[in-house]
This record gives sequence, C-alpha cells and structure tokens, in this order.
Amino acid sequence: PNKAYHSNEASVDDARVNEQLLADTINYYEDCHHDYFFAWCNRQNLALHYGYWDSDQPYNHHQALINTNAILYKKAQIKPSEHVLDAGCGIGGSTLWMANAHQNQVTGITISEKQANYAKNHAKRRQLDHLVDFKVANYCQTEFDDESFDVIWALESACYALNKTDFLKEAYRLLRKGGRLALCDAFMLQREFNETQWQTVMTFLNGWMVPNLSDRVSFNQLLLETGFSDVQLTDISQQVLPSSKHMHKVAKRLYPIHKVSQCLGLRSKTQIENYQVGFAQYDFFHDRLAEYCLFTATK
Repeated sequence: PNKAYHSNEASVDDARVNEQLLADTINYYEDCHHDYFFAWCNRQNLALHYGYWDSDQPYNHHQALINTNAILYKKAQIKPSEHVLDAGCGIGGSTLWMANAHQNQVTGITISEKQANYAKNHAKRRQLDHLVDFKVANYCQTEFDDESFDVIWALESACYALNKTDFLKEAYRLLRKGGRLALCDAFMLQREFNETQWQTVMTFLNGWMVPNLSDRVSFNQLLLETGFSDVQLTDISQQVLPSSKHMHKVAKRLYPIHKVSQCLGLRSKTQIENYQVGFAQYDFFHDRLAEYCLFTATK
C-alpha cells in the first residue's frame, strides 16, 4: 500500500480512503504550488505535466511542455468546435492552451479551490474567460448532466483516482455519443520489485500523492469494460525521457538550496517528499519500471 491508500482497484474502505486521499492531494498541490513555478513551469504554460520532445533541435523545456498538449490534442482528433472537460485541470495550463490555440470551449475541474481561483485569474488576464470555466469538482462524481461534453481530457490526472473505474465510468457518462477520452499518464511495467526498485516506486507514488498506477493491459481492459471502443494506445516514453532527465538535472542543481532550507525548517514534509521525486522519477522511467502512454477511446 501507498501510505494509507489501497493499491487494489476496490476496497470496502474506499469511501474513507478516498476522503483522505482527496485531502492529501489538495494539500500537496497547494503546498507545492510555488515549488512548481520555481523549478518546473512558468506563467505561460502553467504545466504540471511531463514534456514531449522528438525534435532534432536542442531540448527546450517550455516547448516540450506545450508539445504534450499538442500531441494529445492531435491524437484525440479534437476539433475547435468541441466542448472539452479538462478533468483534473490543475492551475489551468491545458485548458487555457486549448482555448487560446484552438478556440475550444473548455471546462476545467480541480478539487482545489485555490487552483480553480488561480486558473480563473489567468483566464481573465489572457482575456479567455469567455471560452473557459473553472469549477471545484471531483472528476469521479460531478454534477454535470449526462452527455455534456465532446471530449474528456485527462493529462496526468487519472492516476489520482483511487479506483480508475470510477473515473472511467464518470467520463463515459459525461461524453456524448462519439465523444472521446484523451489521456496521458504513467503505467506500470512491473509488479514485482527488489528492495531498491520498491523504494523508487514508493518515493514516486508518495512524493506525488498518487495512490496507485495501472498497467497498460489492465487499463485497456477497464476501458472496454466501461463501454469504450476504438481504444488506441501510443507509447511516448522515449519522447518523455528528455523531460524526465531535465527534472533530474533541476533536482541536482537545487540540492544546496533544498538542503539549507530543510535544515532551517523552511520546507514542509510534503515539499521534501516532492523534491525527492525529482531523483526517483528518473530511475522510475529510465530503469523501465514504468512507461508513459497516451490513450484515446471513443464512446
């Protein structure tokens, strides 16, 4: 188990565990908000995800983060006229990108009120508030009507669902017939580990407050069981590795600042664990404990 969370797909204690998981996830993102801006994203991309890079040109971190949005948008064959639900929108990076780049109508939902307010302020500043709307909601149980959206977008957010089926069932309910699910995330390649590998896995999961990760075969089966068809999988691990390497370099570069701040008591436990993932995630992907995949599926 990851902390107090169950790593199986169902549990009699799901309600209690879900409540604790939601609280911990909100605390994590709000506690580490400034860390992300200091070490990872900027006020243009607002990206809390990995970057995609397959260019012959030198690696550009900002462009790679934007590329991830672009490749997921293209793979899901999203049209500018379609209404998108950004399920787990964070501080609004992908939502605002779709509105700005393609003029989509996009609704972003997050469980953090601070994130939603931050995203709303950016929408107003960029004069995109006529195209986007941000709400506080749990993507496993929303108040939207059936068949409200053409696309459900989940960029490194579905992993936060304790039971992945809960997320998929709600996504299916919210999609119009012919609508698509567009999803990027990490997926496990192993289920048995030596002690060193297990420490890497647990540091990754605990540091980013992820309760569990599925594997591609199991997730594909869950999609089919939920009712989705035309399931398409694209392994983009190689295109994400440069971003993973970049994160590792940033963590090494920030080590002196982190250590001094920690000694002075200026870093919370959540921030310390978040920093440690900068190293663990490199081994997580480079040692092939997990892969990074893009799924699309149709209702």
